[in-house]
Amino acid sequence: MNWRLYLWAIAAVLSLDVEPAVAQLSGHGGPVRALAVSVDGKNLLSGSFDTSAIRWSLATESAEQVLRFHSDAVNAVMFLQDGRMATGGADARIAIWTAGRQQPDEILEGHRGPIVGLAVSPDGSTLASASWDSTVRLWPLRSGAKRVLEGHSQNVNGIAFTPDGKSLVSVGYDLTLRIWPLQDGTPDVITLPSPLNAVAVALDGEIATGGADGYVRFLNGAKQTGEIRASPAPIVALAISADGALIAAAGINGSVSIIDRKARVVLRTLVGPAPVWSLAFLPDNATLLTGGADAAIRRWNALTGEPMGSTLKGTAADPLADYAGDHGAEVFRACVACHTLSETEKPRAGPTLARLFGRRIASLPGYRFSDALKGMDIVWTPDTVAKLFEVGPNAYTPGTKMPEQRIGSPEDRKALTDFLARATVK
Repeated sequence: MNWRLYLWAIAAVLSLDVEPAVAQLSGHGGPVRALAVSVDGKNLLSGSFDTSAIRWSLATESAEQVLRFHSDAVNAVMFLQDGRMATGGADARIAIWTAGRQQPDEILEGHRGPIVGLAVSPDGSTLASASWDSTVRLWPLRSGAKRVLEGHSQNVNGIAFTPDGKSLVSVGYDLTLRIWPLQDGTPDVITLPSPLNAVAVALDGEIATGGADGYVRFLNGAKQTGEIRASPAPIVALAISADGALIAAAGINGSVSIIDRKARVVLRTLVGPAPVWSLAFLPDNATLLTGGADAAIRRWNALTGEPMGSTLKGTAADPLADYAGDHGAEVFRACVACHTLSETEKPRAGPTLARLFGRRIASLPGYRFSDALKGMDIVWTPDTVAKLFEVGPNAYTPGTKMPEQRIGSPEDRKALTDFLARATVK
């Protein structure tokens, strides 16, 4: 996936007008980017755009531990076989955690771009990571040497081990699916018709991959065996039930298709109030968890398509409700997924904009800025903010983690800076 999908999701969540599904778990301050269920089905690990991960008890539906280490979005999470946890962030780092400890046991560094996928080998000996630096890395959890798998020419968006543990499957934005033998040999490279955002492997070895064209494609080894149109929008997440019967495919438009894997048909479509970024089945093969762009985690019966649990609504409060009718606030809506206006709000992926004007770039305490930004001589004023969105972040602040976006209208840029002058002084 790329940043265009993030911007599409932000727009989609603001435009959807449907009855919200049930939200059992609410605690994140930003989109839920990753979900993982423990082997025994008792615990859930979630990662968010708000830079945190949360370990949940599924029995009590409560947060048991908040993991704070990453300086950017937590895009990937995984339970390890020894009960520990792994989190991968857009800050290019992996943290290994023991339940109950407030700091990571170990930090794995080496990637040069956001980490967006994690996988553990069937024997629990190796952790694999996928990154937007176009590489896959293998990290020994017991003994052995680290490895870098190179070959993708663009973002690597997903990885999964084969059930026998002999190969690793990776998919990327370069349209290729690669099957890497972990002992010796060169990878099989399969080129598909669309950029690939997600991959999952069933226990019988069949590979499923989700593309930006909305298709789920199936492969046995290097041979494609079928495909199904699962969404009119790009697919950004896949999950396979433990028995292999069902595949869940999340489209960035907010829908989740439940697919009969053997019959290659969409059985039903789940529709909630927000785009879905992450999926995980419970071991019962019927319960599906979804992580949404509205920061909520929802529980569904995948066999019926019905939401499960409490009847409490899970709609997130509108952070701009106090500015109804303000044109500048509407322009700012594309920024609320990353930035707060007040230091009292839950932190998100970007720095708070509280008291923005008059502040030197990359000077806010407690936020990890890139070295490129720290060396710039920019003070934020209405003029410099307007210039940022006139030419785009990549041109005005090279090295930024900010998504590329521009505001073409001078009137809209003026409305935005006038709004920020009022809203960020509180």
